Amino acid sequence: MRGDGSPLTTTAACALAMFLLAGPRPAVAEVFTLVDESGGIHLTNTPCLPEYAALVPPELCAPSAPPSPPTGAPSTDDLTTMIQRLATDYGVDSRLVQAVIRAESGGNPRAVSPKGAAGLMQLMPARAVALGVVDVFDPLENLVGGIRHLRDLLWRYKGNLSLALAAYNAGEGAVEAYGGVPPYPETRQYVRKVLAHYRAAAASSPSSAPGSFGVR
Repeated sequence: MRGDGSPLTTTAACALAMFLLAGPRPAVAEVFTLVDESGGIHLTNTPCLPEYAALVPPELCAPSAPPSPPTGAPSTDDLTTMIQRLATDYGVDSRLVQAVIRAESGGNPRAVSPKGAAGLMQLMPARAVALGVVDVFDPLENLVGGIRHLRDLLWRYKGNLSLALAAYNAGEGAVEAYGGVPPYPETRQYVRKVLAHYRAAAASSPSSAPGSFGVR
């Protein structure tokens, strides 16, 4: 818990979560999380603002290696159906979600990056904690968390895909610091790649779900 209100780093957030959750008390709502406007993740056991949400203890902050991915995986048709349903539920174009997944994990629900991002939408441990995702290798949980995060970024940047995608890759703080897409080669390449996938899909299938965000 940070008394000065400044955001915790990913490592500090995970360490604090483990510390607060390590006590003998069985209650699961002892830790509360808040993602601030700059993308900082705050954890506390004494929430002072109504925006804090109760956090269920995750295994994702364990200091050991990530849990072994499951051996089974849903079929491509099952994943497509799941993506379309969840994207509609959250008001995000399913083609954009699929473009992000293609760039992030290649559609592999067991993918793990060198930096520790995992699952279909490559959620980092601290982000997964903030989104309430316990098993990042569960396609449904990962999609719900990732699509929610993408929707929130689209809302935050008023439908500007370049800014939303840059924030998905580099974090909201980096986008705010540079007043736009950060000058990181990886981030700029990522934004171009996702937009290329998305626009190709939009060209071949021009219809879009009602209420979904469009290209800007």
